[in-house]
Amino acid sequence: MIGAKLKPAVTRVITPVAGFALRIGITPNAVTWFGATVVVFASLYFYPRGDFFLGTIIICIAALSDLFDGTMARLSATGSSRWGSFLDSTIDRVTDSVILIGVCIYLINQSDPLGYVVIATLISGMLVPYVRAKAESMGIACSGGIAERTERLIVALTVIGFHGLDVPYILAIGMWLLAILGIFTVFQRMFLIKASIR
Repeated sequence: MIGAKLKPAVTRVITPVAGFALRIGITPNAVTWFGATVVVFASLYFYPRGDFFLGTIIICIAALSDLFDGTMARLSATGSSRWGSFLDSTIDRVTDSVILIGVCIYLINQSDPLGYVVIATLISGMLVPYVRAKAESMGIACSGGIAERTERLIVALTVIGFHGLDVPYILAIGMWLLAILGIFTVFQRMFLIKASIR
């Protein structure tokens, strides 16, 4: 939803930078690995320590690599490879999960029951792309839904960052919202698939 609307405008802005990166020998896969490494480090170092605002700023900057690698792949002479596409999709699952894992570690250490909600958010977030991938393996198109990856990531990083600024209840509200929207999206896609195979 949001991603589909913002992507064309963002692509126009980053295309010149992506082209320059290709000219100096940086590969799309290298950008993918670099961004993922920074996100994993920031999530597992800053979040368990309670440094939510700083960690979120670093993650948001590193997350820009997800935009650059795709644009670079399209601009490169060889185009987007099957390996590059697979790598990018797999890394997305890792980075999305590790962000919530970092938050969950902090909450568990604080004996905060909100950690259980974060676990539900994590599971539903993993199921959304799984349902799509399984449907596509059956030859059924299954994109869309009320809470796709971009929306979930924006909400998660926003509430985590504001929690780091001591905004009251923002983390609880955001995590409950993500859990509910994730579960709803899973069932939404399941019903779409069921309707397609009748």
